[in-house]
Amino acid sequence: MADALTPQNMSPKLQKVAEIARRAPNGRLFALAHLMDEDELVRAYRRLRNNAAVGVDGVTKEAYGQNLGGNIQDLLTRLKAKRYRHQPIRRVHIPKAKGRSRPIGLSTTEDKIVQGAIREVLQSIYEQDFLDCSYGFRPKRSAHDAVRAIHQAAYRGEVQWVLEADVQSFFDSLSRVKLKEMLQIRIADGQMMRLIGKCLHVGILDGEEFSEPEEGTTQGSILSPLLGNVYLHYALDVWFEREIRPALEGKAQLVRYADDFVMLFERKRDAEHVQEALHKRMAEYELTLHPDKTRLIRFEPPSPSQLGGRGPETFDFLGFTLYWRKPRQGNRWQLGCKTSGARQGRAIMAVYDWCRRHRHQPMVEQHAALTSKLRGHLNYFGVNGNSSCISHLLYWAKHAWYKWLSRRSQRTKWTWESFGEYLQKYPLPQPRITVQIWNA
Repeated sequence: MADALTPQNMSPKLQKVAEIARRAPNGRLFALAHLMDEDELVRAYRRLRNNAAVGVDGVTKEAYGQNLGGNIQDLLTRLKAKRYRHQPIRRVHIPKAKGRSRPIGLSTTEDKIVQGAIREVLQSIYEQDFLDCSYGFRPKRSAHDAVRAIHQAAYRGEVQWVLEADVQSFFDSLSRVKLKEMLQIRIADGQMMRLIGKCLHVGILDGEEFSEPEEGTTQGSILSPLLGNVYLHYALDVWFEREIRPALEGKAQLVRYADDFVMLFERKRDAEHVQEALHKRMAEYELTLHPDKTRLIRFEPPSPSQLGGRGPETFDFLGFTLYWRKPRQGNRWQLGCKTSGARQGRAIMAVYDWCRRHRHQPMVEQHAALTSKLRGHLNYFGVNGNSSCISHLLYWAKHAWYKWLSRRSQRTKWTWESFGEYLQKYPLPQPRITVQIWNA
């Protein structure tokens, strides 16, 4: 996915739009489509990943860029003449746990450029509207910030009950009619709304099967995360922050990352009231909460006199399991954070499977790729308090690599000693903390 828009890489025109949107939070903005000029389209092209998967036409970023000036001019001409048509989206399936898969849509390079340019224009507006409780796919915000917000609320003693919520197939089920109504609250440019519609009302090519969904926005496209944020901004964030929270007896907080969110409560009665209202609110916006993954749990810290063990409940959020733990020093229980069991198991199996499938590649190439994968895992899960889980993964990664290297040939066998000598020259990453969720 393209890099997020920040004030540092915004064009002067978009900075002006952002300032207008900030000064007029209830106003509608006109004449937005003209912002998608040649410079903006080129910037959208530059933001694409060099190794991005291709769409139905098979054109890579490199191939498109061989005649970038001509291609951008042709695209701009069609946009101005209203002759631009979004090509069908190629669907692929990413394996998940328990034999399931996640459908991901791949647009063509040209369509990614258009989506990227639209996203930058819309983001310059909606970044002025989005609330602090929203963390997903926003500039200078991350999943770690969302987890950190939960920890801060727990440290202040404001978390006694947690409402876990999971929206079933959010991106596939959101209402396009309601999304259009939400966008029109701020956007009064018909040409811009038409372009957004072109990116929404597009066919899906899944193998040889072609379909035209009437609802949802394709998961995996550049534009979908922002549209999803807009949808939940009105359906959830504004409702909770401005209608629900002021009417509660105790303190409460919403923490949302894209379509994953939890609600933190100080009092049980408030939590039960919001749980009942949340189901009705989601139904109003044609969304459904997963009955097995939506639950209210008691999450108050144990008594200071309790010498060991953990709190009565745990919950998972963004790949982490959050739980109460007793620190080595001090009597106050603290919120702990570790890799969730399901995510840990998938990571180990993914490394094992990768080592098996790539065992015949040159070892230097294997080392570079495996190191990159492990560092990516460490950059996300290397939070303080999670040393045990990341050490466990690295232990099994080393053993998986040794196992499949030793099976490359029936004549030449690796011993653990020779493998250890190789690791001296080409070491795998060591367990380390990369992110401080809370101050030690």
